[in-house]
Amino acid sequence: MRHAPPRHRAVRRLRAASAATATGLLVTGLLAGPAQARSRTDATTGPGAPIGTVARTVGDAHYAPGPCPRTPEPIPELKGARCGTLTVPENRAKPTGKTIELGVAIVPAADGEPKPDPIVWLAGGPGDDAVGEAKMAIDGGLNRDRDVVFMSQRGTYSARPNVLCPNIDEFNARAVGLVSDAPSTERLHLAATKACRDKLAARGIDLGAYNDTESAADYEDLRAALGVKQWNLYGISYGTHLALVYMRLHPEGLRSVGLDGILPPARSGSASTWSSARQGFDGLFKACADQPACNERYPNLSATFDKLVRDLQAKPVTTTVSLPGSDKPVKVVLDGATLVNWMTSATHVAPQVPLALDELAHGKPQRIAQQYAGGKLSPAAVGRVAHGLVYGVFCSEWVPYESQAQALRGGQEAFPDFPRPVQAQAPQLAFLRPDCKVWNVPAAPASIRDVTRGDIPTLALSGGFDSQTGADNGPFVARTLDKAKVVTVPYQPHVVFATSKCAQEIAVSFFDDPAAPQTSCLKGLEAPRFETGP
Repeated sequence: MRHAPPRHRAVRRLRAASAATATGLLVTGLLAGPAQARSRTDATTGPGAPIGTVARTVGDAHYAPGPCPRTPEPIPELKGARCGTLTVPENRAKPTGKTIELGVAIVPAADGEPKPDPIVWLAGGPGDDAVGEAKMAIDGGLNRDRDVVFMSQRGTYSARPNVLCPNIDEFNARAVGLVSDAPSTERLHLAATKACRDKLAARGIDLGAYNDTESAADYEDLRAALGVKQWNLYGISYGTHLALVYMRLHPEGLRSVGLDGILPPARSGSASTWSSARQGFDGLFKACADQPACNERYPNLSATFDKLVRDLQAKPVTTTVSLPGSDKPVKVVLDGATLVNWMTSATHVAPQVPLALDELAHGKPQRIAQQYAGGKLSPAAVGRVAHGLVYGVFCSEWVPYESQAQALRGGQEAFPDFPRPVQAQAPQLAFLRPDCKVWNVPAAPASIRDVTRGDIPTLALSGGFDSQTGADNGPFVARTLDKAKVVTVPYQPHVVFATSKCAQEIAVSFFDDPAAPQTSCLKGLEAPRFETGP
């Protein structure tokens, strides 16, 4: 039960909490057309200046060099970055209305002579700030011979205004001690959503303007304002959703696109979330079955998991755990839906999963409870997610185009043995429909769900253990992209660039030659060695 947090951020927190545990210490606006022809350069720097060093106005957008965007913690990879601010209309249907400011950081190419087409990093979420993900991108080598551009998507941490709501994060922390589908929990959950909405509306935020159509136009305005003829995109998780919208609305400025952890707008919703969970869980369970030591110690792990979901939904388990940096015990309630939510992120710590499930089945819930609570109560879980963007996307682009019956059917088809209350709340999307009634923003035009077509070279990367955006989304988007390369990295969870050196090599080689990414590293990959307890 959660307020739909950025998916890869939730799993990063789980991985950190899990690693610590293991050592005993304890992630509509209107369609905007191409930028207008009028352009004004306000700086005297010549045409050969590095991008991001010249102030320029294009149409209603203005870029000005300046200080780097703020981040929750220092990011060494941003040292030496060229930074500034892009100012754009909050709502392009109201061009004389309010403007917003988006932070920009450009990390120079490592070799000092960048190729003319930079790479733009599109963050996950919705609600994450791309600037805060610079370490992931640079550690993976994306800036080898190209500048890498990070811009805070509208409403995110370093944007002005931002649409953060720490009260929701604080509720999520308290909710680890609640039964996930209890009516009292739903009331508290919706009260937190309403308090967030009321706060943002009182600040004059146009909640209907925080969506993919406006964000795609922001990035296109940035390209024009930086004077870049063409650039490349690399989107992770929700960033692939935005990238596919961008490709459809503004294809003219794109040389190539990398998609990692693919979330197609045409499929997005509760039903596809269930399908992804099934794929990721099955990938992990099969890897255990194929490993003699794991299979012998934990036979038929899938059946064990299904039984635990049923048993916990019928009779939740309450336990108390300790978390790093605190001597205050934390109450955790594990029910069927909570176990599903944990498992959706736990594919990031795959080697521990069979042992953790076995311990739970034998009356030892502490490992799972500690991992689950550790992610929610981490200081990094509060005040960083742009919930106004989360609901702006989900409530205008997803919920209007999926009925409650379709959402339920997705759970029933993927996990027919689960209790109906579990099937009714897709992983990480609990209470989404009532949330969106509270949020009350207009539905996006139906075209937001159109598939993306064209011949832009595209790399469709997925992980074999991805239980958040299933690997079958790669072939799905490739059907209508004439120059798409589909690659599934086996034994990897959501967002393979963050966890796999092989995936990083494939991505970097793709930008070198989009027609022929190097995938030979896939041949040597092996399943993780699963932990086996006594």
